[in-house]
Amino acid sequence: MRVIDHMVAGGLAATDSATARHGDVFDPNSGQVQARVALGDAAVLDHAVAAAQAAQPAWAATNPQRRARVMFRFKELVEQNMDALAHLLSSEHGKVIADAKGDIQRGLEVIEFACGIPHALKGEYTQGAGPGIDVYSMRMPLGIGAGITPFNFPAMIPMWMFGVAIACGNAFILKPSERDPSVPVRLAELMREAGAPEGILQVVHGDKAMVDAILDHPAIGAVSFVGSSDIAHYVYGRGVAAGKRVQAMGGAKNHGIVMPDADLDQVVADLSGAAFGSAGERCMALPVVVPVGEKTADALREKLIPAIDALRVGVSTDAQAHYGPVVNAAHKRRVEDWIQTGVDEGAELVVDGRGFKLQGYEEGFFIGPSLFDRVTPAMQSYREEIFGPVLQIVRAPDFETAVRLPSEHQYGNGVAIFTRNGHAAREFAARVEVGMVGINVPIPVPVAYHSFGGWKRSAFGDVNQHGMEGVRFWTKVKTVTQRWPDGAPDGGNAFVIPTMG
Repeated sequence: MRVIDHMVAGGLAATDSATARHGDVFDPNSGQVQARVALGDAAVLDHAVAAAQAAQPAWAATNPQRRARVMFRFKELVEQNMDALAHLLSSEHGKVIADAKGDIQRGLEVIEFACGIPHALKGEYTQGAGPGIDVYSMRMPLGIGAGITPFNFPAMIPMWMFGVAIACGNAFILKPSERDPSVPVRLAELMREAGAPEGILQVVHGDKAMVDAILDHPAIGAVSFVGSSDIAHYVYGRGVAAGKRVQAMGGAKNHGIVMPDADLDQVVADLSGAAFGSAGERCMALPVVVPVGEKTADALREKLIPAIDALRVGVSTDAQAHYGPVVNAAHKRRVEDWIQTGVDEGAELVVDGRGFKLQGYEEGFFIGPSLFDRVTPAMQSYREEIFGPVLQIVRAPDFETAVRLPSEHQYGNGVAIFTRNGHAAREFAARVEVGMVGINVPIPVPVAYHSFGGWKRSAFGDVNQHGMEGVRFWTKVKTVTQRWPDGAPDGGNAFVIPTMG
């Protein structure tokens, strides 16, 4: 059986570590184990850190144009290997091939931004800040950064992190999810092929033991994390306590507000993809729809049912499938338990996706689409993230309630409003307490040169991912005040605080 080892400079294998622990990597379509992944320990991380420390100073001293050229070449290599990467991704995650290519492409968009790093790293300059004094600033790399990434986007989120970090002159250690680790390893191989020095991008595998080792290691200066909110809070707290810069993105419960004037056919088309695409395993999925007014709710429900019934659930290689299986059996049980919780709480289960079996793949981790109506804010199934192909209808009597629902929710990642009314859209965008807003856009993930980040329990830390926020996160500012005296000393008092008067 295939074994997925760490990609650490020097070729450290799992057997070189003090631990020989491994985890199973499943084929979600068949339900069978297809590979085993090494679960590393602090010794593996120490080896990676030593390699990073050896490589990073010379990389930081490499001029930004040359670092950008590596990014350009990496982008070309990923594009050349797109089909193979997408099939590899789908085989471990379960998302359909087209969705896997989208996963890779959204990561590449951040790499494209990183190709412009010479411009992004420019500092500020003031001539004549004082008599004969100039002041300028420089953005300097932190040294070694680390990323801890989730299973749901095994290509996009690692590239969001390491693309900007490496372009800024840092070395980077990636710990991907142990559920689908092969694509991150392949990306690191392509980065090396693109010209990045050995030790600049390394991959270590593991579970909580490896996460804790990363958070505690004194040589790692910054950590970026994406995952559930409880773990994000833990990562943030432990990392900051160890003196690190930390950005930790958590869970979500994104709402889609449907105003009475919305184009319901377009809304249903958007909801079908945003709620059920990738089997709902997206932090920017749209699992809650909030129709404003009973008439809007009834009409929306009437249109949603046949649209959901028409969804095709299939294996990840089925080009006609709308979505594939969830990632593993434990996650399938978790989603089905949440469906039962909704029933027990009194929500109306309109479409029940439990018990779905795909002929020929009966042991696969498939869940049919589910639809709830008359969900209320008091229900636990509304308050918590389900992370599966489940859509909940929460009816709102008026616009004010529609603004309040996402604003008062514990998560504040994304929200969307569907309307033809510009004033309503503008008012909603200004008032809603959520980090990313879509207006007639169901999944409002910002483009790469803006930044990604939610509010409340959806994000811990003050700096968002990618764009200029990413550059700020992966660098520190050094400010230089310089004077070149000409002639004799001016005889001023050298014992008082200097001013620029």
